[in-house]
Amino acid sequence: MSFTPVGTEARPSRWRAGLGRITAGAALLTAVALLPWLSGNDPALTVLRARSADQDPAPEQLAAVREQLGLDKGPFVHLAHWLGGLPRGDAGTSWVSGEEVLPQVTGAFAVSFTLMLGALVVTIAVSALVSARTLYLGSRRRLHRGRGTIGVAVLAALPKFLLASLLATVCGVWLGWLPSSGWEGPASMVLPALALGVPSGAMIGGLLDQSLPAAFNEPWARTWHAYGFAPGRVARHALRRTLAGVLPQLLPTVVGLVGGAVAVEKIFNIPGLGRLALDSAIAQDLPPLQTTTLALILLGVVAGLLIQALRRALLGPALRDGALPALHAPALSRGRLTRWAAAACALALLTLVTAGLLRDPLHVDTAARLLPPSAVHPLGTDALGRDLLARLGHGALRTVGVALVVTAVCTLTGLMLGTAAQVGAGLTEVVSTMPAVLAGLLTSAVTGPSAWGAALAVCLVGWTPYAAQAAALLEQERASGHMLASVSFGAGPGYLLRYHLLPAVLPSVLRNALLRLPTTVLVLASLGFLGLGEQPPTAEWGRLLSENQPYVELAPWTVLGPACALVLLSVLALSGTGAVAARRPASALTSGGRGAYKEGRIRAGRTEAESVA
Repeated sequence: MSFTPVGTEARPSRWRAGLGRITAGAALLTAVALLPWLSGNDPALTVLRARSADQDPAPEQLAAVREQLGLDKGPFVHLAHWLGGLPRGDAGTSWVSGEEVLPQVTGAFAVSFTLMLGALVVTIAVSALVSARTLYLGSRRRLHRGRGTIGVAVLAALPKFLLASLLATVCGVWLGWLPSSGWEGPASMVLPALALGVPSGAMIGGLLDQSLPAAFNEPWARTWHAYGFAPGRVARHALRRTLAGVLPQLLPTVVGLVGGAVAVEKIFNIPGLGRLALDSAIAQDLPPLQTTTLALILLGVVAGLLIQALRRALLGPALRDGALPALHAPALSRGRLTRWAAAACALALLTLVTAGLLRDPLHVDTAARLLPPSAVHPLGTDALGRDLLARLGHGALRTVGVALVVTAVCTLTGLMLGTAAQVGAGLTEVVSTMPAVLAGLLTSAVTGPSAWGAALAVCLVGWTPYAAQAAALLEQERASGHMLASVSFGAGPGYLLRYHLLPAVLPSVLRNALLRLPTTVLVLASLGFLGLGEQPPTAEWGRLLSENQPYVELAPWTVLGPACALVLLSVLALSGTGAVAARRPASALTSGGRGAYKEGRIRAGRTEAESVA
């Protein structure tokens, strides 16, 4: 691992990055091809049941299916045959329906891509609204922040499948404003785009809101304010400076809006790519599943290249010429309202969990089905008459504990692969294309549906945002003035890692991890909603949402408890990001690094103001 600055750094060449993408893509396609054999079930039996729903087929029928599909030849022969047909435009035929695969995938991709564009518009609009206050105040040198934290936490904590159910019920069924099912025109795109875009926009906007004060605190911004530059001009360049670090987070978001929208597509009955992949994986129908996976990989690679080009266009010559320091956020006051809100959320969540632990979560009372909240049942009962407060309290430890473990593993993996650029070249782009649902299907084929199987699936794909962020921050830090000064003073790789690179990367990545903690809970909940996570009768928040989602219209209180608990957890996590205060590099505090740091900051302040202008 090299820690030399830009200009002398041995960065991975384009062919190495391309080789990494090809290797990762080939590994992913191979894993998909092995799915029927990994599951331990007879692929012929699964296909035959998907064709005719015959639960007890005769041995002659199974033998005929094996001969027809050539299952005795093994998975690699099928993979080679499928790859050989792609140059001719032949993706094979469906094992279940017998139809050509390519028209199915092309139609589903067109639907999902259109939905992704609509959701992306909503994402950008919501993120702009979330960060607008900080952008306005920062351009006028008022870096106090705090009142927007609660709203961001609430929006980011909305489960997409639950939000989709509410929108379909309220706006589609009750009010009749927009279609609640199907894909018949532009009007059908509005509700699912809102369900996908609002939480994603809150996430991206929260990351942007966290980074903007650091840009306004840089030397060039202070100099421009001192010289009386217009606040709008300062705001534009600060936004341009900050977007470069946030853009890598768009890659998993964009791909997630296509392949990870399975639950939303099922609720709105949209024939999209994610739903096609899920149905094909459940039926072990390899040709459409492999073609869908390839489409997602290509989409991820193209999106990654476009985002990388846009990021370099935003930075301009500053990154190439070593004139761009990494962002070191100032310690800002979080505001009295935010502190009080965090304390209130912690108290409310602790009260709910403690009260729930005193009750029996497995007691079934069929005479008390779907009762509304009362003194006996403060959160009501579910469809089996079980107390929802008890299930909420007993599921808290498992839900939050698994999410914390998954977040820690993903953060550590992302940091390691983000710092090892040569190893992770192209890997992040390809893995980010893999929906958590598909990873859940692969892991459940080996481990069976379980909470830890779902956790493993999220760990397989959840490290990509942290790796992309770490790589972007390290690239900026290696180009900074104080980094060049330290190298000129003879600093070695260990010194640079300890006093420059880690202080520049860790605070931002940790804030990102805290901000994404509720999202991890929601991804685990989505896997549970699709039957790939925690199994009944275990009490877990995602399981509570999935079990009670069909009763949203009849008994909305059945999902209100776990949804509010997720919002409380999100407020606590987002408030905790303020405690992870970014500091100046530690080299500024040491006798050997004080001169290098001072020289580097003077040089950075002078050259960056010129490059940004």
